[in-house]
Amino acid sequence: MSRTIRLWDLPTRLFHWLLVLAVIGAFVTVKIGGNLMVWHGRLGLLMIGLLVFRLVWGVIGSTYARFSQFVRGPAAIKAYLAGTWQGVGHNPLGALSVLALLALMIAQAATGLFSNDDIAFNGPLYPLVSKDTSDAITGWHHWGENGIFLLVGLHLAAIVFYAIKKQERLVPPMVTGKKAVESPKIKDATGGGPIAFGVAVVIAALATWAASGAFNPPPPAPPEPANYETPAW
Repeated sequence: MSRTIRLWDLPTRLFHWLLVLAVIGAFVTVKIGGNLMVWHGRLGLLMIGLLVFRLVWGVIGSTYARFSQFVRGPAAIKAYLAGTWQGVGHNPLGALSVLALLALMIAQAATGLFSNDDIAFNGPLYPLVSKDTSDAITGWHHWGENGIFLLVGLHLAAIVFYAIKKQERLVPPMVTGKKAVESPKIKDATGGGPIAFGVAVVIAALATWAASGAFNPPPPAPPEPANYETPAW
């Protein structure tokens, strides 16, 4: 008998959709360039905050948001491929995709902090490295964009595959937070209450503040003007 369980908590859903919007916004602003590069940098800081929040929430969040629940070893992946795995949320194989996407997003946001465009934009942590180092990191940042396109494409392909081949829609639960299940052994998500949410938000906010250049050394003082004597005439 089918019943509905609470699967994805509200913080996890907000993280997911805000990250989607941030990635789209970052792509649009960097392609247009110009004055929008300011917003590209701001969206990068937003991504830092979101990703740090997700890392913390993956430890202290609700049941199915925790890494310990969906990150499994080779045996679980083998069982999934054999069709014997039972569960909800991220399956053992999909967990690898989630980890890869999170890792690449973190690397992309982090490299953006030190990057430059040789025109008018410098990342907030640009002053902490040399120009040559920043140029190298900027190159990695550009390469990371291709990796994100690849993984996002695979993510979307998996959603379509599940909808067509397995008749399982993955998007609605990420909107409503609920999912219909058959097994009586599958329980509602628990944990991840207001205190855990507050802790995750505070840590994410501190990380964003640090990434914004809050701890950068002050710029050197401008040279004092030369003290020329006024001619007597």
